Amino acid sequence: MLVLALPDTIAFDLATPIEVLGRARLASGRPGYQVQICGSEPVIDAGPLRLAVDHGLDALSHADTIIVPGRNDPAAAVPASALDALRAAAATGTRIASICVGAFTLAATGLLDGRQATTHWAAADQFRSAFPAVSLNPEVLYIDAGQFITSAGATAGVDMCLHLVRRDHGAAVAADASRLAVAPLHRDGGQAQYIGRPNAPTTGAGLDTVLAWIETHAHEKITLATLADRARLSARTLNRRFREQTGQTPMQRVTAARVRRAQELLQTTDLGIDHIAHLAGFASPAHFRTQFKRLSGVAPHAYRNTFRPPPPATAR
Repeated sequence: MLVLALPDTIAFDLATPIEVLGRARLASGRPGYQVQICGSEPVIDAGPLRLAVDHGLDALSHADTIIVPGRNDPAAAVPASALDALRAAAATGTRIASICVGAFTLAATGLLDGRQATTHWAAADQFRSAFPAVSLNPEVLYIDAGQFITSAGATAGVDMCLHLVRRDHGAAVAADASRLAVAPLHRDGGQAQYIGRPNAPTTGAGLDTVLAWIETHAHEKITLATLADRARLSARTLNRRFREQTGQTPMQRVTAARVRRAQELLQTTDLGIDHIAHLAGFASPAHFRTQFKRLSGVAPHAYRNTFRPPPPATAR
């Protein structure tokens, strides 16, 4: 397995496969992977670091898997030699995975055209503009499309690497690797990266007050008429302005706020799922489960198991 280091590579992305995959051990004790670094240049800048690499791009032709980390400037031109080497490796069936905005490098080869891919949610618009032929889904942690796997930022790269271990060597080896990484064994790739909480409202046109009110009152019984009254607009006008200025309907905004509240309760309390559904403002537990999974990508119970911090160790 080779990790491709390009100029201005993100050090965290580069280290993730080295640490997660490089420490995976089979039942016999043998390493699950031989992880090596190759670079487009003998010395690579990685943010504040300078790395001397032992292998050049010619090593990619011998790899069974290639990991492509992100770069601090994902829009920077990729060395043509690196693009050619990735295309040549792909033509022989080599598996290629990207971490974070490493998807920009992989997409620059044309290998993702017509395929589904993901990247860091904050770079989604930039990615779509640069690579319109790629079917981007920025709302998930990673996408396994067979030969090509793409993941979102930071810890989603850990999730993807553990997914590769599980795919290659089974759940038991992946469980050991997750314990070494002190990471959840399995966060589903379809789980949402982030359900954004608006910062200061900036829509103007009289909606600022309504948006702020939704964030603090979403748990209450709210109807479209309630919001229209607060905005001093007709329901039809409110719907139109919401769509124009937020891309959502008013009630979609309410539902997203309720899901965020439920996420907080799942992480910070021991309350039952049905009770949380009520406290977050949902009409029924069934409706809560449906909307929670639609927006976050996983069921409430799975979300709690993944994101709830472990209980503190008891003193002896």
